[in-house]
Amino acid sequence: MPTINIDKQELFEYLDNKYNTDQFRELCFEFGIELEEDTSEEGELAEGERAKLKIDIPANRYDLLCFEGLSRALGIFLGREQTPNYRVTPVANPFRITVAKECAQVRPYVVGAVLRGVKLTKERYQSFIDLQDKLHNNLCRKRTLVSIGTHDLDTVQGPFTYEARKPEDIKFVPLNQTELMDGRRLIEFYESDMHIRKFLHIIRDSPVYPVIYDANHTVMSLPPLINSEHSKITLDTKNIFIEITATDLTKVNMVLNIMVTMFSGYCAEPFAVEPVEVVYPDGEKIMYPELDLRTMTTSTNYLNGIVGIQKSSEEIVSLLKKMSLDATIEKSGGEVVTDLLKKMSLGGKSTGAVENDRISVKLPVTRPDILQECDI
Repeated sequence: MPTINIDKQELFEYLDNKYNTDQFRELCFEFGIELEEDTSEEGELAEGERAKLKIDIPANRYDLLCFEGLSRALGIFLGREQTPNYRVTPVANPFRITVAKECAQVRPYVVGAVLRGVKLTKERYQSFIDLQDKLHNNLCRKRTLVSIGTHDLDTVQGPFTYEARKPEDIKFVPLNQTELMDGRRLIEFYESDMHIRKFLHIIRDSPVYPVIYDANHTVMSLPPLINSEHSKITLDTKNIFIEITATDLTKVNMVLNIMVTMFSGYCAEPFAVEPVEVVYPDGEKIMYPELDLRTMTTSTNYLNGIVGIQKSSEEIVSLLKKMSLDATIEKSGGEVVTDLLKKMSLGGKSTGAVENDRISVKLPVTRPDILQECDI
């Protein structure tokens, strides 16, 4: 179960300072997460140190791994805000990433998106970096399945290419460095780096390394290891280009969706994302990201039965909306309890007639953990 560290003052201010630690612990319990520690309760903080809330998050709730996702979810749970309308903004000429056929040898997939007019602060920037680290260690399986690259769009020029080249043919200055390195030198250089060296094995023995170029053939990143110093994001960055490479197409879409939904709230047009077109070697063109809602149908009886409660359809819809799931009553049948409820009743007998409405649930892309009706 992942643990996230959230700035106590920032979160409590977001929640209008209506909570002390004990009250917040109770809120976490009601929501389905656990407050493990409030560092301000462990003694005096060092000068300039801010209190942190250490919160345990379910392993498959990737949307709660950062301040943006957690605060938004709690705000919706408390009825303070509505579920965001995440959407792709149509553009006449979207940025394009063309994939070379050689990428199939090492890391075949890439997706992308653009966040426009982003307003970054020190705290937001750190949250942006921390979420990438958490996703890399969790859903991305330590970058073996997926790796994230983020860039200041105003420092590069599209269209972009995703290629696979011999290590000695790739030359660039890695992030936060000054030395121009080729692929071989880069591997050697990062052997002593406590962080990056953990990922070197992923491509070290490959005859070709994956690389992202802009239209000027400037290296932007060497996935899954490191980005280029040339395109690094700073607090002055306004437009962010996200490219994510992978060996697993399902996982890479999940990661892209989490990244853009968590931070598109800071865009000039909140929760709007600019698409990127990916052109594969066979000519197939796919536009990313895909932010459409999924729809799943369930029933009052099913949900009551599987949880072991007796709630009306209206109450169930209200509870689902508190958990960021837009739900509506689709059809009322007035049927008696289903076989599931009968089986759960003593002696297999029915507890009597209950309403059995059909409920339509719209699932946002932030909830890839909901796969079946029982997950609702």
